[in-house]
Amino acid sequence: MPSRLSCGREFHCVPDVNSVLEWTCKSGFDFSCMPIVHPRLKREFLENAAKNRGGPLTRSDLCLPCGDWNNLVVGKVSPWLKLDSPHHHVRRTSELGLKQELSFAAHLGMPAVMIPVNNANCCNLARALNEHILSSYVPQQYWIHIPLMSASDMADKLFKGEDDAMEGETFEDTWQWWNIFRTLCDSTRKLDLVLELTADIPAEAMIERWLSEPLKAILVSTKLFLTNKKGYPVLSKPHQNLIRKLFKLDVQVILTGVDRHPEKGIRCYQQYLDHLWQTQEPPDPVTEFSKGFEDFLQCPLQPLMDNLESHTYEVFEKDPVKYSEYQRAIFTAVIDKVPEAEKDTKELILMVVGAGRGPLVRAAITALKQANRKAKKIYAVEKNPNAVVTLENMRDEMWGPLVEVVSCDMRNWDAPEKCDILISELLGSFGDNELSPECLDGAQRFLKDDGISIPSDYTSYMAPLQSARLYNEFRVNKDKDKPAESSFEMPYVVRLHNCQMLAEPQKVFQFHHPNRDAFIDNNRYKSMTFDIAEDCVIHGLAGYFDTVLYKDVTLSILPSTHSPGMFSWFPILFPLRTPTYVTKGTKVVIDIWRRVTEKNVWYEWTMVRPQPLPLHNPKGRSYTIGL
Repeated sequence: MPSRLSCGREFHCVPDVNSVLEWTCKSGFDFSCMPIVHPRLKREFLENAAKNRGGPLTRSDLCLPCGDWNNLVVGKVSPWLKLDSPHHHVRRTSELGLKQELSFAAHLGMPAVMIPVNNANCCNLARALNEHILSSYVPQQYWIHIPLMSASDMADKLFKGEDDAMEGETFEDTWQWWNIFRTLCDSTRKLDLVLELTADIPAEAMIERWLSEPLKAILVSTKLFLTNKKGYPVLSKPHQNLIRKLFKLDVQVILTGVDRHPEKGIRCYQQYLDHLWQTQEPPDPVTEFSKGFEDFLQCPLQPLMDNLESHTYEVFEKDPVKYSEYQRAIFTAVIDKVPEAEKDTKELILMVVGAGRGPLVRAAITALKQANRKAKKIYAVEKNPNAVVTLENMRDEMWGPLVEVVSCDMRNWDAPEKCDILISELLGSFGDNELSPECLDGAQRFLKDDGISIPSDYTSYMAPLQSARLYNEFRVNKDKDKPAESSFEMPYVVRLHNCQMLAEPQKVFQFHHPNRDAFIDNNRYKSMTFDIAEDCVIHGLAGYFDTVLYKDVTLSILPSTHSPGMFSWFPILFPLRTPTYVTKGTKVVIDIWRRVTEKNVWYEWTMVRPQPLPLHNPKGRSYTIGL
């Protein structure tokens, strides 16, 4: 997180650019939002006297060096532009005016242009902007300015009273304005959102929905500020809480409106907003660990097919929670296997399958000492020959003959004896996606009839998700050697951040070990029905898992039961090729299959209701997990 808040100042009229920028910087602001064209310079392209008016369109680009235009100025289009007017002359003149202003902003190299959307009637504005984006190669962003609540809704609450306005009223949802606009522009990455805070604040569910959008900045009016006992401007508690929520997306703040505390100066507003930024709650260990990886798509690991690198092992070994819980599970299992009366005579055999660089071996040795129980042998089975080097060094330098290192795929190894406790950490972000069922089903022949498997079972979960940012990440994640749809037909491991969960996650697949079924079949199918609470767009399906290591010792990445401080697993994400708009109260039906052959495992998934989508990844055409 940046050490200080990035804060801008909005101006409706700028007589002299240099003096305004100098004042802005001295007042503690980082940039200015100013009109591209002077407000008086309304143009007529079709008729009337202004059509033939001479003179320049606006001030010269020479009044500032290019570096200042590039870094200190965000442009604003003229307020008189009405591209969705029912009158042809107004609409056509506005189109030509917008084109002229956007072209000049691109010429100046402004980093962004702010464009207001005042209602749901914005189709022609969206079309005109999209045409400009498609024909322009300038690396410029377009900040779409949307109010948190519409003016008509706030007027209803003001004049009718809050209770009367709420009863039987259908509120105008400003998120719909944004959704219409960005959909018409094909959800291009060139669009960012500027959310204007209003005096009234909508319901919590509606706030959460904004947190799934590409929010770049929030516009805060000086009208929202109160005056504290010392005469300084402050915001109400609800507005403070709202801003702190929005700060989680590293947004910028733009201050607008006249200085209502002239005796203190405009700088005190900027200082107060920066104070809110500085006094945020410190990040939890998971947030701290994942900083910089938010919404970054990663291919799930395939440790069965690929040998992991030392760096990957090192990252996972730093987890402060996972191995302590494994150690607690092993301790409990050891106590159960060897009663107090037999602790001097009975010796256990433990096997760690998929031992990596040895963290579970260390956990097993520590648990044995803690329980004051003995082991005859601990087998550390690992197929990665590079990790075996580490294991053999650990045995020679620390563990001694108690540990026997086995360089072999657990499925091909013939164990010299059966074990009392079989320990593994083969779980992926969706529980079974690193083929733990297949590996442990193959390895359970090493386990005695009364043996214990750690983990004993695990369950995957799934929920629909909204995130325009992640949808754009899917779109650009294309491989030139693969079909266009392939980026939407594979799961990704993602630290979910700029998104909203649209319903509570539901159980998907469950596996139990040891599996004593006469016929083992790890193919699975699940159909889930979700109730949607607010109008939204479904972009993908978020996946999680939890596991019972042994008895009451569990690990979870499910949001409601997440193991505090554990960061070994990020959620998994299944994309949907077609973003699907659904209304409040809709029942969404998602189907998912786990398909298993002799060589591969893969998932297939789709939406069945309210709108059926083509099956994703049929026959594993874009993504498989190799056996």
